[in-house]
This record gives sequence, C-alpha cells and structure tokens, in this order.
Amino acid sequence: MTQRRGSDFAGLSVAIITPFADGGVDYDRLKQQIEFQLEAGTRCIVPVGTTGESPTLTHDEHERVIAETIQCVAGRAKVMAGTGSNSTAEALRLTKRAAKEGADATLQVAPYYNKPTQEGLYQHFKAVAEAVEIPVCVYNIPGRTGKEIDVSTIQRLAELPGITMVKEATGKLDQCSAIVGTTDLTVLSGDDSLTLPMMSVGAEGVVSVVGNLVPGDMIKLVHAASNGDYELARKMHHQLFALCSNMLGLATNPIPVKAAMRMVGRDTGELRLPMTPLDEAAEQQLQQTILAYGLASAAAV
Repeated sequence: MTQRRGSDFAGLSVAIITPFADGGVDYDRLKQQIEFQLEAGTRCIVPVGTTGESPTLTHDEHERVIAETIQCVAGRAKVMAGTGSNSTAEALRLTKRAAKEGADATLQVAPYYNKPTQEGLYQHFKAVAEAVEIPVCVYNIPGRTGKEIDVSTIQRLAELPGITMVKEATGKLDQCSAIVGTTDLTVLSGDDSLTLPMMSVGAEGVVSVVGNLVPGDMIKLVHAASNGDYELARKMHHQLFALCSNMLGLATNPIPVKAAMRMVGRDTGELRLPMTPLDEAAEQQLQQTILAYGLASAAAV
C-alpha cells in the first residue's frame, strides 16, 4: 500500500485545552496538561483549535500559547498549530509565525462566517500552503464554519504539495471514504465517536477532544484499529462511545470537557465568554458519565 502524505501524523493528536485563570492564560497549567499527554504517549499536540477556545484569545495570547507548547513539547511529539482564520491575511500571519517558532504542521480551519465559494476556499488554502514549508491539515467542520469543503475541492487541494492532511468533521463517513479513495492525503477524524468507523475505511487517526481526559484509552483504540485488531478496537469504541456522546453532547465544546477535567482532578480553569459553565443538571449528568466510565475515585463536583 502506498504511504500517504501526512502519515507521520497518524495516531492520536489531542486538541489541547487552553487553561485560564484570573482572566488570563494559565501557562503553568498548560504545561502540566502537555506533560500528561506526553507521558500517555500522545503523538501530536494541537494548540489553539476549537477546544483551545481560539476565538476568544488575543493575537498575542494565540501566538504565545503556540510558542509555549512548542517549547514544552521540545521535540518529544509533534505540534500542529491551529492558525486558521476567516481572513487569509491573518491565517498567513499566524501560520508564518508558528512555522518560525518550530511548529511541525498547521491546522487550517475553513474560513468561517464569510462563507466563501469553493473557489474561494481553494484559493485560501492554496495561499497558506504556498507561503510556508510546514504541512497543512485542512479542517472541514461545516457545523462551526457554515460552509462545507466539497470533496472536489479537497481533490484539487491534494494536488498541492503543501496540503498533506484533512481533519474530517462533517460527520459523513461517505466524505471520508471519497477522500481516502481519490487522494493520497492522510485523513484524521474530527469526531471522537467516529474514529473507528473512519479508520475502518482508511482514516489514520483522530484529532481528539476526549483525549484530553483519557489519552491512553484513545491511543489503545487507534493502535488496535491501525493493527487490524478490530475485536479490541470495537471494544474500545463502545467503551469510549458513551463518554464521547454523553459528555460532548451536553453543551458546545469545550464546555463539557473543561468541566470533566475539573471533576477528575485536572482543573483547566475558567471559560471565556461567550462560553459559560454547565448548569447544575448538566453537571450532575456529566458526573454520572464520569463515574460510569470508571473515573470514580477522582470525580467530584
């Protein structure tokens, strides 16, 4: 089988939470989170993505979180920096800065709110890919951006050497199948609960939210699927499915995972408006989910 471009990012990537305290970024706690991931064996850290509340970060904070992550990781894993924007000029600025800091790749979300045409999407990603030497992971998440990147556009983007990966978060298994079947790009699941189904048709890993909480179990799932051990992979899928669906279904990411991290003793601090904490009923549901998963000793509201 021909090796896919971007396959060195196969496995578990974790979209790391940005911890806040007293209105600012808590960089000490960020480093603690990163060390927890590295000890578990996470292959790649993804700072300032959706889970990292990137829309609420100032430009200076955005750049510093990436820089601090790269310095903390210090080559022990890869760093895929979230440097996308709905402004191509801003995406270029952020990506060039991340590349200069030493990022291994860039996660480029589709431009949001302004909803460009498919040609506009192509030209946006092309401009970024041609401006930097680090590989680009195209992030297709229409539920957040309001615009889906069509398979035909991804096929065009696959002709550009700098585009090597797609984080596929449309929720469509057919979309994953079409990309895997017609390009040599590495596909990474953008939905924790779809990791195994997507890997069964050729995806090579996941950019995970739940991995903030249980990286070891996500690694076990991904490794089993990669090695063709589908009995173990299915077991891990069903074990993780309730956690993924029950936790992430309570509210918009990263509200539930931040609450869950606090419950298991890995407090990531505040949320920033417009994100607000879970209400009491949702907190109780989340605690029951955590207890049912087997994290009982640390769960405490």
